[in-house]
Amino acid sequence: MKSNYLIPAIFIISACSQQAPTPAASEKNTSKEETVTLNEAQLQQAGLSFFKPEYKSLSGSIRVSGVIDVPPQNLVSVSTAMGGTVVMTKLLPGMAVKRGSILATLQDERYIQLQEEFLVNRARLEMANDEYRRQQELSQNRAGSDKALQQAKADFKALSVNFSALKEKLQLININPETLSDQNLSRTIPLIAPFDGFVARVNVNVGKHIAPSETLFELVDPSDIHLNLKVFEKDLAQLRIGQTLEAFSSANPNKKHACSIILIGKTIGADRTTEVHCHFNSYDDALLPGMFMNADIRVKQQQSLAVPEEALVAYEGKTYVFTTRGKGRFAMIEVLPGIREQGWVALEHAEALKDAELVGKGAYSLLMSLKNKSEE
Repeated sequence: MKSNYLIPAIFIISACSQQAPTPAASEKNTSKEETVTLNEAQLQQAGLSFFKPEYKSLSGSIRVSGVIDVPPQNLVSVSTAMGGTVVMTKLLPGMAVKRGSILATLQDERYIQLQEEFLVNRARLEMANDEYRRQQELSQNRAGSDKALQQAKADFKALSVNFSALKEKLQLININPETLSDQNLSRTIPLIAPFDGFVARVNVNVGKHIAPSETLFELVDPSDIHLNLKVFEKDLAQLRIGQTLEAFSSANPNKKHACSIILIGKTIGADRTTEVHCHFNSYDDALLPGMFMNADIRVKQQQSLAVPEEALVAYEGKTYVFTTRGKGRFAMIEVLPGIREQGWVALEHAEALKDAELVGKGAYSLLMSLKNKSEE
């Protein structure tokens, strides 16, 4: 017998390998189920408690990871319909911009030509309108010809179409046609921020010539940034739209960001995961696109067989419970723990234990007794 004991003397068990086991002997059965047997005195001193597993709905969390993403409608490329040369910009990546503020100023002679065409067309349209009305009056008084009336109407309609088209072109380059006159022609145009946000990318510098539709800046509207999580296939059944979670960065794990699930992917990737998109309940300017995040998703499991935490014992990386095998005899059974909540632990794939009588208080003492004997 060894001299260094790990348990109280009441659990010292003697046995002879050549004899049949006595009521106080530890033993192993042939199906990998390890058992320990206590005599009457040992049972009284051990103070064991017994219970049967119960079906409970336990809430827990799934730890996942992902990155902050920007939906396509919130990532805007800023360009100009007519191109031009950049004469002013002060933007840098990361700078905040306000809706209506000037991002850059461009210069080009085509802006002047477009304004000229608009003003000339407006003057001709006024004349065509007067002529069309005059021909209508003549026609009513039978003093004019139908051909002249039709020609006046056609000229007026054509100039009206041209006027509307030029008006839209001016608005595309942020020139107000309502206030335009021959006294305020401009060779420059402003690029205007379409929303409150921040600059993600700057592709220009002062003096650079920009082709039509070439991207000058990329802006991010942070009002609807997403958290794009990778969730394993086995956990998808526990997720639903509207489910809440807490996200946090590795750099600042104590700062939690409340989110809710808005979209669950419908395809499984080669890594057996799918994308789950989440919306931040409130925006924090410390949250930047591309930032890596961890998240704990709150889940509520369906009715599962559960046991008190004190019934579980850990040994060599595995988890076990002790079940009764008759008076004073207990078997150690490996189990797979799941969600933990308020002192209870769900057991996965444990239907075989639903009617078993398990040991609660004193389970670790049984483990120590069993393992001490195996080392003798």
